[in-house]
Amino acid sequence: MTQRKIPVERILSKLAEDAEKAKETAKRASDVLLEPLEATIANTPYDVVYEEDRVKLKHYYPEGGVKFKRPILVVYALINRETMLDLQPGRSVVEKFLAKGLEIYMIDWGYPTRKDKFVSIDDHVNMYMDNIVDFICEQHDIDKIHLMGICMGGAFSVMYSALHPEKIQNLVTTVTPTNFDTEQGLLHIWMKNLDVDRHMKTFANMNGDMMNFGFLLLNPARLMIDKYVGFYENMDKKQFVENFMLMEKWIFDSPDVPGETFRQFVKDCYQQNLLIQSKLKLGDQTVELKNITMPLLNFYGKYDHLVPPEACEKLTAAVGSTDTEDICLDTGHIGIYVSSKCQEIFAPKIVDWLSKRDDD
Repeated sequence: MTQRKIPVERILSKLAEDAEKAKETAKRASDVLLEPLEATIANTPYDVVYEEDRVKLKHYYPEGGVKFKRPILVVYALINRETMLDLQPGRSVVEKFLAKGLEIYMIDWGYPTRKDKFVSIDDHVNMYMDNIVDFICEQHDIDKIHLMGICMGGAFSVMYSALHPEKIQNLVTTVTPTNFDTEQGLLHIWMKNLDVDRHMKTFANMNGDMMNFGFLLLNPARLMIDKYVGFYENMDKKQFVENFMLMEKWIFDSPDVPGETFRQFVKDCYQQNLLIQSKLKLGDQTVELKNITMPLLNFYGKYDHLVPPEACEKLTAAVGSTDTEDICLDTGHIGIYVSSKCQEIFAPKIVDWLSKRDDD
């Protein structure tokens, strides 16, 4: 039997070739990382037109003129920042809305401090949001606006529309949790077993960095290993590095969530699932979803690990509106707003849908 020889020369040649390629990649990466990089989020100009406590209202005006009777108010979650909708030129929902002549107002929830510990969901919905809606209506001499809510801000927008339907012309919800009786996502399983009262006795607010760490643990292989391997493999490409820096900058800009708001959201929504059952109470009012009689457009992501489809898709059947539409996109929680494929669908669909329902 002939004994096979180890191809030492070929192995050494391959090692030398790989070493040379690694050296060239390192040189290009060094040039990219040492030169100025553009990592500015939210480039679209805006004015702050209203302030109350830590909350600010941003106003974006279309350069080409307004083509809608009513402006849209965008309500982001208390977790992370609303700048996701204006990440960078070319990847900006704000930019696409303005290009179609849609005037935008967007809530900046700011950065809660210890004095915000007792600020509740009722305060966010029936005080801050309601005051802002009244301000916008007064500025434009109208009685209704378009409302768009995102994630937790979408849940707030559903609550607001149920309690103040006379002020909302159309409602758009995106990756909005309303049904919490699901085990599709690990987050829902964790929240069901969280002793939130004990947690809030220990901390004034829900710490943003702690939440971020929890989100990373939901999918550690992809969120803590794969993406940095991807960065290593592409760190010699300037555009990739800039996009990576923008996302990291946004992800780790995480405000705290007011303690009472976090406690109520976990207990009333995640643990008792009151919202979709129309049993949630804000102050002395019950959030009755059948009061949502305005048109409703509901977006969610097929691969969303934070707000899975099962958490979103039951909303349209629970409301009182006869004009509803569900759209499930093949993406995750953030991809709806930043992926090139979804960019071609998401904002254009909203603008077209609103244009047909802008007036009574």
